[in-house]
Order: sequence, then C-alpha cells, then structure tokens
Amino acid sequence: MFMKATAAENQPLEVVPYVDLRRYLGTWYEIATIPQRFQKGCVGVTAEYSSRKNGDIEVVNTCIQGTLDGEVRRVRGKARVIDKVTNAKLKVSFFWPFWGSYWIIELDPDYQWAVVGHPKRDYLWILNRSPQMDDALYNRLLELIADKGYDLAGITRTLQPADGLPVRARGDSD
Repeated sequence: MFMKATAAENQPLEVVPYVDLRRYLGTWYEIATIPQRFQKGCVGVTAEYSSRKNGDIEVVNTCIQGTLDGEVRRVRGKARVIDKVTNAKLKVSFFWPFWGSYWIIELDPDYQWAVVGHPKRDYLWILNRSPQMDDALYNRLLELIADKGYDLAGITRTLQPADGLPVRARGDSD
C-alpha cells in the first residue's frame, strides 16, 4: 500500500511551524505508533498534558495491559520546550535523568489530531482527540509520514475502546 520514503529519510525531520501549547494540552488518544518496549502489550493508550507552575508540561500516559478490560497502568513524567520559536520540539522525561525527543511533525489547525516523531525516525505516535479516527484521515497521515521518511511497515494501530473509556471504567464499582 505505502512504500518507504528513501529520499526524505536522509533529510532533517521537519516540525510544524508553531504549536500553541495551551491548545495542545488535554487528552490525546494514541491511534497508531511504532511500538516500543515500554509500551509492550498496551491498548487503550492515552496521553494527558497539563501545565506545571514552572512552565514545564505534566505528562500522564495511560495504558491498558493486554485487552481493553485489562489492568490500567499509568506513568507520570514531564516535558519541556527546547525550541521556543515553534514550541514544536520538546524533551520528555519519565525517568530522570533520561530525556527523549518529542517533535510535533504534523498538527491539525483545530488541534484535533497530531503526529509526534523523533529526529531519528525511530519513534512515532499518531494522536487524536477522540479514540477513533476516520480511515481516510489516517491514510492521509500515513502518506504525510512516509513523505517525511518514516518506514510505514513499523507502524501499528492501537486498539481503543469505542467511547474512549476502558471497559472496567464503564460501571464497575471496584
């Protein structure tokens, strides 16, 4: 369906021209990713961003282990902007002293979806404000990602509940 973009993979990864961080804050649902070992077995993945008093961003990633009614795991971290001109290049840390690049490489003008990558193209997340994404939009984003030099063979869709709530949060009283 899509081929690996070979010319673009040798070019520096470009980010969006500007991110209004206030609009970017809130909950994002992971639609697809290049799976990483720290996300092994995760479904129903979300990321929540909020402001910290010192100007950094609080990050809370949630994963449901194995199936949509599995155990809910959360990890808390922080992010800081490293490019104040665009606000599109950030560093994220979940385990001090380790920081990873978090570059916003595609962004909906209405902040309804985003694509986050890494300068070496070994990390990627397609994020959406709702747990489901239209297939036409998803395929268009894959084309944009391929144009940026990503190998699409490594990208997998993330299983999300239809309504965004884990099965156990829909009325279980435990």
